[in-house]
Amino acid sequence: MRAAPAYRPGIAADDVALILERVAAPVWQALRGQRIFITGGTGFLGCWLLEALLAGDAQFDLGLQLTVLSRDPDGFRAKAPHLAGAAAVTLLRGDMAELAGVDGRYDIVIHAATDVARADADPLHAFEQIVAGSRETLALARRCGASRYLLTSSGAVYGRQPSDCSHIDESYAGAPDTGDSASAYGQAKRVAEWMSACHAERHGLEVRIARCFAFAGPYLPLDAHFAIGNFIADSLAGRPVHIGGDGTPLRSYLYAADLAVWLLTILVQGDRRPYNVGSSHALALAELAALVSRSITGAEQVHIAGTPTPGRPPQRYVPATARAAALGLQEYTDLATAIRKTAAWHHKEHPHAA
Repeated sequence: MRAAPAYRPGIAADDVALILERVAAPVWQALRGQRIFITGGTGFLGCWLLEALLAGDAQFDLGLQLTVLSRDPDGFRAKAPHLAGAAAVTLLRGDMAELAGVDGRYDIVIHAATDVARADADPLHAFEQIVAGSRETLALARRCGASRYLLTSSGAVYGRQPSDCSHIDESYAGAPDTGDSASAYGQAKRVAEWMSACHAERHGLEVRIARCFAFAGPYLPLDAHFAIGNFIADSLAGRPVHIGGDGTPLRSYLYAADLAVWLLTILVQGDRRPYNVGSSHALALAELAALVSRSITGAEQVHIAGTPTPGRPPQRYVPATARAAALGLQEYTDLATAIRKTAAWHHKEHPHAA
């Protein structure tokens, strides 16, 4: 039997413990000996998947073989040496356009590559890249004999959530506005889901689709387009939390350790229909900003640039999670704790960034 790899987690010990406890034993057992190919393994979602898989590998001696596609392996080694250098991990230099040259045998393909920022900067290029990446990873799964495929999709596939819909569920038939170039990300993810369904029907691939919403936790960038990350950055720097709008949009946030539990459970125990992955506990951005400020500084320092329009309903982005709950999944970490843990990790990793 292979000796357990020397996994030294880059996340808090209680997060590792939560993952090991909440991922059910049959899930770990189903992963034993699996050869897993991962795209997006160096990003937020990917790092948490690697932390979870390596934790399980170390605890249960699973014999995992994890191949991670990376455009910049050296950069990933500098960012997360404990992940990049783990015995179970092989870094493969390249990008989606080079997947046609990848051979070997894999049991599972996890397509977690995503870049919302690129969709904002160059919508058409982003659309083409997302669709091509999905096409190439599906072809890889078929070519390399994989039986399972996990697509990390997005709640953006629903388009604008109706104001009279408090929580949007997987059966909602709406879609992003095709006349809006800013909908590129959601449009592309819809195509990715459709292609995945075609491969499931035609080739028998066990496809699992996770429609991801919003998250907090270590590895979340604080200088990108994520509101909660920007708010945490403000508080860590000693600034009032700044909201550029009117603070009324409703959001919800699932902690990253909970996210890892959900993704592994959906991968092994889910069915072919999509699953919303996120928190069902909504709060306005103004409330979020106040909570971030209090949780990190002990005081409420918030600046809201805009003024709410009387009578206008708030814009919503909040999932219904009944399908995930049917798998026994729940939210294990409250938002205030998630905020504090995210801030503490960034302060430890980047003590002079503020």
